[in-house]
Order: sequence, then structure tokens, then C-alpha cells
Amino acid sequence: MSDAMTAAPAAAAQRSRPRLGFLGVGWIGRHRMQAILEEGHAEAAAIADASPEMVAEALKLAPGAQAVDSLDAMLEAGVDGVVIATPSALHAEQSIRALQHGVAVFCQKPLGRTADEARAVVDAARRADRLLAVDLSYRFTDGMRRIREVVQSGELGRIYAVDLVFHNAYGPDKPWFYDPALSGGGCVMDLGVHLVDLALWTLDFPGVANVQGTLFAGGEPLGGRPDKVEDYALATVALEGGTAVQLACSWRLQAGQDAVISAAFYGTEGGVALRNVNGSFYDFTAERFRGTAREILATPPDAWGGRAAADWAARLASGARFDPAAERLVEVSAVLDRIYGR
Repeated sequence: MSDAMTAAPAAAAQRSRPRLGFLGVGWIGRHRMQAILEEGHAEAAAIADASPEMVAEALKLAPGAQAVDSLDAMLEAGVDGVVIATPSALHAEQSIRALQHGVAVFCQKPLGRTADEARAVVDAARRADRLLAVDLSYRFTDGMRRIREVVQSGELGRIYAVDLVFHNAYGPDKPWFYDPALSGGGCVMDLGVHLVDLALWTLDFPGVANVQGTLFAGGEPLGGRPDKVEDYALATVALEGGTAVQLACSWRLQAGQDAVISAAFYGTEGGVALRNVNGSFYDFTAERFRGTAREILATPPDAWGGRAAADWAARLASGARFDPAAERLVEVSAVLDRIYGR
């Protein structure tokens, strides 16, 4: 067989990879972009961001991509999927526009500022029969995968208590995070979404019976003020079947380290917990408890940050269409609504 004949199938396979648009290429957007490109399941076709500097940085990762000035221009370029990493207020509207154009979507969290917004996006994905996923990245840590396996195996007995914590000593550096209309909320929307998702995902999404939340801003009860977002939150979630979930999250907490992150599940026959190491946002250990004894389930290093994005791209490349699991995104958003008293 000639070299030309062998090269033709390879070129065809290369062209068959999904063409992706990257909408918003700040640090998170570029990191997810790099993870997708390194896996090789898709190619970058178009890049858009309000900052020319960010576009220039993204083009270093994908020199062959086209810089465009809007989502509309990106869709007109003929992309198969869009990776969205823009401010939260834009997520639902941009996702729906892409889906209505027949384009798959991978979106940063939150998918919507409210459950109604999330529901509208999921409905659009179902109507378009296009793959929709959200960057709930902590599911993809080795530690949480092992914890979920242990919980689902039943060896911990009945899970009756879940304790979740995510304290960030810094808080966001972009002003829109602190505008309730643009962000939809503060630390609960930013960090609590991960905690709620991890609890429900690990337990296979049981029904939610009751939710109560207490929110603070600057050390004072938030009290429904429309001009502020919470920077500290406590919440309790009662699940059908009797499991009690409690969570705490915050920005700029005087915690003595960069971050405090943990997810612990306690059952009648033992427990499991994920914990960050030495204040790290990225390094985690997972352990299984039997009385006073403990067993290591996972340790660093673990390059997990871009796995959710790479998984979506791989599924898109395999021909995946609408995934009914997207309904779970609405369930998580509904719990956040109830924490906020909406």
C-alpha cells in the first residue's frame, strides 16, 4: 500500500474529531482547553474572549484556531461543541443559544443562577439531542471516585451522616462575583455547588426532604439584602431515607491556610473522607475508617482538574448525544435555591 493511501485514512480520522469553540479563556477556560487538547479527542476551532490578552494566550495552545468576537461568530464557524467559561449570569443564555444551534455544551458551574435557569438549559439540550455537561470537577478526583465506590458497595452500611466543608481564604478577584444579579449568589453558588453535588452524586441522588441555610456577609447575617452576596454559609440538608447532610463554605475565612476542603460520609459500619493536604486546593487524600483504624484509599499527586472537560470531549467524539444524567444538574440547583430561601 502506498504512503498516500495510508495517509488518507489518518487524515480522515483527524478531520472527524469534533471542532470546539472556547468561549471565555481566562485561567479556568485555558486550563480546560489544554486538558481537552492534550487528550486529543477534539480540536480547537474558535476562541472568543473580551480580553485580547487572554485570546493571545489561548492561541499559544491552539495556533490553528480562529479568533472570533462573539458566540454567534463561533457558531457560524461550524463548531460541534462549545466550552463556556464566562461570568455566571451568561451561562444559561449562552448554553441555550449553542444548543439551539445544534452544538454540544460543556459549561463552567453554575449552569444557571437558579434551578429555573438550569432547567431551561437541560430542556434545550434534550430538545436538541446534544451532549450537555458541567464542570463539577471534584467528582473526577481519584479520592472521590474511590469514596463513591466504597459507599455504593454497601460495605459502610447505612450512610446516616455527611459532613462537607469548602473554605477559600481568598475569595474571587473579579467584581461580578460580588454582584447578586450577575453571580446568583456568593460562596454557596461558587463553592457550595461542589459540596451539594458531591453529596448527592456519592449517594446516587436520593430525594431531598428539607433544606435550611444560614448566610453571612462580613460577619453579619445576610438577611435577604439584595445588594450583597454571602461570604460564609452553613446549611443542613435532610435526605429522604434519613441521611443528614451538613455543609459549610466561605470566602476569605481566617482559616490559617489557603483552603480547607473535606467531604466525609459516615455509615453504621464505617466511614470515608476526602481531605485536602496542607491547605492545598489541588492535593487530596482519601481514607476509609473502621473504628479508630484508617486505610488510605488515594493520595497525591493526581492531575484531576481538567478531567471533567476531557471526559465530555471524549464522549462527544464517540458520538454521544443528550445524556439524561443532565437532569441531576437541576436537582443540585434546586438545593442551592432552597439554601438561599428561594
